[in-house]
Amino acid sequence: MKYFILLFFTLFYISLSAQEANPLLTEDLPDGKAGFVAQKKWTDSIYNQMTLKEKVGQLFMVQVFSTEPEQVRDSIIELINDYHIGGIIFTKGGPVRQAKLTNQFQDMTKVPLLIAMDAEWGLAMRLDSTYAFPWNMTLGAINDNELIRKAGEQIGKHCKRLGVQINFAPVVDINTNPDNPIIGNRSFGEDKINVTQKAIACMNGMHSEGILSSAKHFPGHGDTDQDSHKTLPTIGFSRIRLDSVELYPFRKLIENGVSSVMIAHLNVPALEPSNIPSSLSKKIVTDLLKQKMGFHGLVFTDALNMRGVADYDEPGKVDLEAFLAGNDILLISESVPKASEKIIEAYHEGIISEQRLAHSVRKILYAKYKAGLNHFVPVETAYLYKDLNKIQDDVLYYELMENAATVIKNDKGILPIKNLEKRSIAYVEMGDAGGNTFYDQLNDYAKVDRVSAEHLDELLQKLNAYNYVIVGFHKSNTNPWKSYKFTDKELVWLHEIARKNVTVLDVFASPYALLDIKSTTNLEGILVSYQNSEISQKVSAQILFGARGASGNLPVSIGKEFPQGTGYVTKSLNRLSYGLPESEGLNSYKLRKIDSIMNYALEEKMTPGAQIIVARNGRVVYRKNFGFHTYEKKLSVTNQDVYDLASLTKILATLPLIMELEENGTINLDTSLKEILPITKHSNKANITLKMALSHYAGFKAWIPYYQSTLDPETGEPSKRYFRTESMGEYNIQIAENMFMRHDLIDTIFQTIVDSDRLKKKEYLYSDLPYYLMKKYLENHYNSSLDYLSQEHFYKLLGANRTGYLPREKFEIDQIIPSEIDTVWRKQTVQGFVHDEGAAMLGGIGGHAGLFSNANGVAKIMQMYLNGGYYGGKRYFQEKTISKFNTCNYCGEDVRRGVGFDKPQLKGIGPTCGCVSLKSFGHSGFTGTYTWANPETGILYVFLSNRVFPHRSNRKLITENIRTEIQRAINEAIDF
Repeated sequence: MKYFILLFFTLFYISLSAQEANPLLTEDLPDGKAGFVAQKKWTDSIYNQMTLKEKVGQLFMVQVFSTEPEQVRDSIIELINDYHIGGIIFTKGGPVRQAKLTNQFQDMTKVPLLIAMDAEWGLAMRLDSTYAFPWNMTLGAINDNELIRKAGEQIGKHCKRLGVQINFAPVVDINTNPDNPIIGNRSFGEDKINVTQKAIACMNGMHSEGILSSAKHFPGHGDTDQDSHKTLPTIGFSRIRLDSVELYPFRKLIENGVSSVMIAHLNVPALEPSNIPSSLSKKIVTDLLKQKMGFHGLVFTDALNMRGVADYDEPGKVDLEAFLAGNDILLISESVPKASEKIIEAYHEGIISEQRLAHSVRKILYAKYKAGLNHFVPVETAYLYKDLNKIQDDVLYYELMENAATVIKNDKGILPIKNLEKRSIAYVEMGDAGGNTFYDQLNDYAKVDRVSAEHLDELLQKLNAYNYVIVGFHKSNTNPWKSYKFTDKELVWLHEIARKNVTVLDVFASPYALLDIKSTTNLEGILVSYQNSEISQKVSAQILFGARGASGNLPVSIGKEFPQGTGYVTKSLNRLSYGLPESEGLNSYKLRKIDSIMNYALEEKMTPGAQIIVARNGRVVYRKNFGFHTYEKKLSVTNQDVYDLASLTKILATLPLIMELEENGTINLDTSLKEILPITKHSNKANITLKMALSHYAGFKAWIPYYQSTLDPETGEPSKRYFRTESMGEYNIQIAENMFMRHDLIDTIFQTIVDSDRLKKKEYLYSDLPYYLMKKYLENHYNSSLDYLSQEHFYKLLGANRTGYLPREKFEIDQIIPSEIDTVWRKQTVQGFVHDEGAAMLGGIGGHAGLFSNANGVAKIMQMYLNGGYYGGKRYFQEKTISKFNTCNYCGEDVRRGVGFDKPQLKGIGPTCGCVSLKSFGHSGFTGTYTWANPETGILYVFLSNRVFPHRSNRKLITENIRTEIQRAINEAIDF
């Protein structure tokens, strides 16, 4: 009895020892050794019930197109019923169709089918309506292999959701030949260590989701200029070279538990002198891979309908030779019936033993158990498209592309682009795939003009007007086999552009495209962005302007000038970047509430349209335009449109200039008006301090309707005493279209403020009047206009190129949102002229109103504040200065305001949703504008509208708290 017990445990531990060498038996079983026992029990029960034909059937994995007609699908059903095939590889089609076929086929089988796909960069490699992750060449540029693992994990999740158990990935071919027609972008690169590390990371990611992996294409398809789909390529290297380079990643993946290996169709004389395809070579499959390299997982042939092997022998015979060579699964046989017949015949003739057949079939069954097919659950088709295209996929794609982007030339630190105020930038587009997304994103940072011409001389002449040229080379992102090369014409044009201009080249294609450039001497900067996807284009533009950093390294060599590993690290300049809510801890689904609120506002005609931006931690994560310029619905609101900001002018134009002077010691918050404005010296305003005035605690009247005194008392029309329809002499202050005011009225306005009464008791009252005086002080101090000062001190440097006074001088008229149809004073639609009458009488340049901008421009200034005074590589203020002006000095007197900045209400209703930090700050504007920043959550919010159109009496936007309800929705969308 003791003998039998000893024998049992000896055999059991021998089995355990065997399983530890077989990745199909040991890895990831949920209950360890007990799991192995259950796996073996299931395998034995299936195998022992099989007929010979059923066992042979397990060896075949056939190809299915979910787009195929019904009669073709019937042929698959016949193979399932009559030949008991073991697996299916799905190729072209759609996910829902594939899921339905999977369920149909699995329902018909006694032994579940092993479902496979080529999903190297995701299901989109084969299916429409599914997600495409970056190609391996792109991933090969990334230094952080944890990101590669995440990509493998996400691809694994998609496979699992679609009922796919094995993904024929990762590709471990080392692409040392730039002319390789079939691998290229599918390879992680030319360095064996980098390729191996990336492949292991990708494999581990897939394994974490229960998806079987496959290292391909053994023994290495990277260094050839031929395609095994069309012919039999030769790998003519020595055994030493092959062992050192091509076989290295396979060896390491085997050590790390790769589930399967796919054998390529190659002629490798050093390994197989008989010149037979590697997939049919016992020396390569059995002697080398399985015995010498110790691989015990599944061995797949590459597709047996590829000419590299199919031309070797007739259908059926090829399959038999592949099986005899040591392959376990025969992929895409040209004829399963013929192959099955040949293998069964060889079995009966003793050429194939029961042990040899069992060896492969049991491995296949082990794999099926490990993949969960012992308890097959049909694929759920509901929400399938949604599950395969989640926001998390985009979040990861952004991260991958940011980490892949590679700066390979950066003369004089030209990247990232700094000193925007000194740059006039042109964008020249090359390639055949288009770069509109790239161009649009560039314009979020600076004014960039698209320049093109029919002839080179004409183009060069146009480029003379610019001191900086960005050339974008855009090639198809459809698949990695698309052409990536420059045309001869483009090479000539690029050379001439670079010879005569400061030029940065951005390559949205394989880095091998650079091989055709004879000299890069005249290119000051080169950024390799690898792919022309929309996200890649966005990320690349952000890197060029320093909103994101670049850290990638070339995965392949580009001649001697740029060896593998080349890559300059560029740092972020803390400019606004653009991404997705989930990347910054916000929930996209919850943010949709903004859309609902705005749709309601539009339906109720609270405003014709709006721009909204939400940013967190310096990244714009929500940016949408709603509605139209007017209720006539002729022009939709776009990112480039500018709105009248009204009182946002106070904190975006006047206040930063005051802060600047306070920081450099010219003034302080206790400086009195009489010290900086002699006009106030003998008035009741003389001793008012800046702190009091800018906190709205100085007793100023709320406003003065200066324009009313210019109306003819009898007709109610603008008096001819003050206005002309043309600019002439002293009538040179333009108020509106064909309306020019007498210049001396400006002095009257300021004197009226100085002479105005103050409140009888000290209390809070919001007033525009201090900002009239601040404008006068600033313009006197600098002897320059507020328009010029704000541009030169801030907007140009910040890249707020859609922000400024006097918009008609800066922007196209159809990009300026109309504010109101003025029936009282100007008698016209106010468009491109400031809505506020007082600011209009100051020539459109007021300290309290007059500024125009798009939401992006407002966000840049507010982000600078949130950054503690730093933005775009430049410090505008010290953090303590921001803090000083963002302090509520009179909270004890129920004055919520900071010095210039509005602050949350102290009690009751107020300017915010009541759900933001007391450290937050912002302002609102009469025309329907609003911006708010919260240092505690990192949230920045901009809302621009023209709610006063067609008339200011429309207060629905205000009474229904639309702006602050959106603020509440943003706050509720914070996940962490």
